Amino acid sequence: MKGLSGPKLLVVHPSSNKSPGGAGSPGAVLGARRRVCAAVFLACFACISLGTTLLSAARDPGAAGAGTRAAAAFAVPAGAGAAAAAGTGEGLPGHVFDALVQYASAGGNSTASMPGGDVRAIAAVLRRRAPCNLLVFGLGGEVPLWRALNHGGRTVFLDENQYYVSHLEGRHPGLEAYDVAYTTTVREFPDLLDAARAARAAECRPVQNLLFSDCRLAINDLPNQLYDVSWDVILVDGPRGYTATSPGRMSAIFTAGVLARTRAGEGATTDVLVHDYEREVERACSREFLCEENRVAETSTRSLAHFVVRGGSSARRDAFCSGPGAAAAAH
Repeated sequence: MKGLSGPKLLVVHPSSNKSPGGAGSPGAVLGARRRVCAAVFLACFACISLGTTLLSAARDPGAAGAGTRAAAAFAVPAGAGAAAAAGTGEGLPGHVFDALVQYASAGGNSTASMPGGDVRAIAAVLRRRAPCNLLVFGLGGEVPLWRALNHGGRTVFLDENQYYVSHLEGRHPGLEAYDVAYTTTVREFPDLLDAARAARAAECRPVQNLLFSDCRLAINDLPNQLYDVSWDVILVDGPRGYTATSPGRMSAIFTAGVLARTRAGEGATTDVLVHDYEREVERACSREFLCEENRVAETSTRSLAHFVVRGGSSARRDAFCSGPGAAAAAH
């Protein structure tokens, strides 16, 4: 049949049957309503939260920036080490100072190694002198405390263990610490003391440039710039001295005495504090090089001795001690 071989036309009619998930289905309509409701709910929640925040800020303006101020207080800015070395000249507020001392002396800090009375005695000196130049022999558990109490000043630590110095530098950004190579031992203490007495008018004299000293008790391998600093407070809490082979604190106490007396400036004084004063080496060397006549009983304890040593033109150049103090040191 010829009719079947001509062009063919295909006509498609829309179906009257719609799939359940189509745009007009009840499920699609329900889903759209749920999304609209969720959007409205979130918008209302955001408005309520914003309103609450604005109302709180209006009632207590200081609370709005509390989080920012807290974050800023604990942030360590770039170049903090250089700023600490230079000193900002601004000390801690009194109530912050007192809180830190109370916490440390009450034993709240589990790493503290000093009795509470010793901590308070040292803090009393720092309260009077800070912000200042503070030199500390030894890296004890109170490192963060001394740095904090001398906020705005310069705090330098010296320790016998170079690895521990590196370790604490990593834990406390901005810490200024140097290692010292001690050449003495506690068992040598009697001979070293006798030699220093014999040479007190020569290489072991009270006023001298320690960089060029030949005295066995002089520490002369520190960074040169440390010898030019006018130290306001020196704390001797190191090196180790509890065994015969330990370095002992003979060199630290002798060096502290010379640094204090060599300090320039009319009427300049240095507060020198010696921890573990009840031990023989610390007590004998303190009496020999810091002198009983300079000891301040009011801010001393059984295990901590506080000395105020005069420098400048007031410092004696022929002997460390005078009068009864010299006789006491000889015994």
